[in-house]
Amino acid sequence: MRLADAEHTTRPWRIHELTKDFRLEDVWELRAPGGPDQFKRLVQGFTSFDPGADSSSAIVRALFALRWKLGELLGWDDAREGTGQRVESLTERLPDDLRARPGPTIRGTPFKSLYQLDNELAAEIANETMHGVMHLGWVPEENRAQMAVLVKPNGPFGQLYMLAIKPFRYLSVYPVLLRDVERAWADSR
Repeated sequence: MRLADAEHTTRPWRIHELTKDFRLEDVWELRAPGGPDQFKRLVQGFTSFDPGADSSSAIVRALFALRWKLGELLGWDDAREGTGQRVESLTERLPDDLRARPGPTIRGTPFKSLYQLDNELAAEIANETMHGVMHLGWVPEENRAQMAVLVKPNGPFGQLYMLAIKPFRYLSVYPVLLRDVERAWADSR
């Protein structure tokens, strides 16, 4: 379920220190069993899930395959467009305590880990269209997790790209992806 932006912006996440120049694109709830002690298991499940290969939806798998193929053909995902090339990696902004806590890679995606804490995971991606951050956080008072996506579009093309993919994200990708992760989390108990 999509959440109000305040569900992310009013929480004391460490990611806020790094993304003042990013805009919050989406906030989604992850309904799954367990408490804060289960966040590490959620992260393991989330990062081992390849949305382009493991999704329960053929449409979502096809959308990921199409996006990666377009990126390859049009050069959107060339190394020169990524972090450390076109944009400075957010790892350059990390304070020492976060730098010492790298998180896992996210299988099947070009996301690069920024940090993992007991209640947060952050990873970044950069390509010709945008510089983005995926953030997972544990909300202890509600005994749930949430995912936020923060972006900095790359010029007018990046803004158009984000606008063009919005319906796909809202109607297909995020609802199915999060449901798949929730199911995997529940099944692993």
